[in-house]
Amino acid sequence: MIGGPPLLRRAALLAAGLALVAGTAACSSDSGSDDAGAETATDATASTDTTTAAATDTPVDPQAEWVEHEAPPECECAHGDPYSYWTRTADPDKVVLYFQGGGACFSADMCAEGSDSYFQVATGAQVTGTDTRDPSGIFDLNDPDNPFRDWSFVYVPYCTGDLHLGDNVNEYSDEVTVSHKGFVNASAAYDTLLDEFGDAREVFVTGSSAGGVPAPMFGALVADDLPDARVSVLADASGAYPSSPAINAAIGALWGTFENVPDWPENEGLTAEDWGVTDLFVQAGAHAPDVRFARYDNAYDEVQSSFSELAGFAGDDLREVILANEAYIEDGGVDVAGFLAPGTTHTILGSPGLYDLEVDGTSFLAWLTAYAEGRDVPDVRCTGDCATPSG
Repeated sequence: MIGGPPLLRRAALLAAGLALVAGTAACSSDSGSDDAGAETATDATASTDTTTAAATDTPVDPQAEWVEHEAPPECECAHGDPYSYWTRTADPDKVVLYFQGGGACFSADMCAEGSDSYFQVATGAQVTGTDTRDPSGIFDLNDPDNPFRDWSFVYVPYCTGDLHLGDNVNEYSDEVTVSHKGFVNASAAYDTLLDEFGDAREVFVTGSSAGGVPAPMFGALVADDLPDARVSVLADASGAYPSSPAINAAIGALWGTFENVPDWPENEGLTAEDWGVTDLFVQAGAHAPDVRFARYDNAYDEVQSSFSELAGFAGDDLREVILANEAYIEDGGVDVAGFLAPGTTHTILGSPGLYDLEVDGTSFLAWLTAYAEGRDVPDVRCTGDCATPSG
């Protein structure tokens, strides 16, 4: 590790990492390569999602305010609470579309009011700093290393337990009925992106945990609606869920996900069994081949392991599942850059550790910065004891 004060150490890591990324990307455009690594992100929760990068010029407006938008009446949270979303207008040419994470539910016990399985009320606390934490990661817009500090944002809160994909009211029991309106809510926020930032030249579609799942699909939708924009997708901490026809159909029916499959030629003939988490990458990439795709995961993410087991997947050797899912996407004809860090923590984009994480000499900050700027990045994968963070 490089010594010295944190800011100087971070700057040194970033400079070294950018040089390494530039030097290795040309040798590793194939996501199937075996890049090794050995470090870890600091703690991040399922509710934190963010991203950072290298110092740039003075922000367009670092103090640009977050604005809350009340959603139309058809939008609502799981138990009828009103839904709203947030925007920040800085550079109108560059926009981050961010989907908040926060669990999922697909049974009466998981979906009951008060359950800790998922967020049930929409909030902008993560971006406005109105909870007990200051904004961090890509939402720390005062950090000079944040590659998105001068970007505009559309922030999509999550409160429906359906990975932002549902449009169904499901009665799980006499006492538990849930409005899975995640896709309806997300679509309202997406329409605002088109209305307010319709001339954007760069759109970065991302989200953490549950919020990482819809990112590929919405990335391809952006490519349809803003054909002149460069579109990049990064899914944070959602790479451990394989495509299982039975599970796709069963959970999709509870949430009403298949009704929201985009009307793309590439989706003709698809069934509910074909609409899984990894399939969103495959179908989005087939429809919009110019969109760039990337994923971040921790090799033994405890949250993903837990939800995998609840959904009926094996959650024991998560690293191998994550790599198999990446291979599934690439076998489907879609290139995806992967950053696989050691450890059991969950999400990176909202974590302060985003600035300091290094795997096999590659700084995640430098990797993310290069990717956000439209450059090719190598695959980075921990090897050895990937369950144990180093450093």
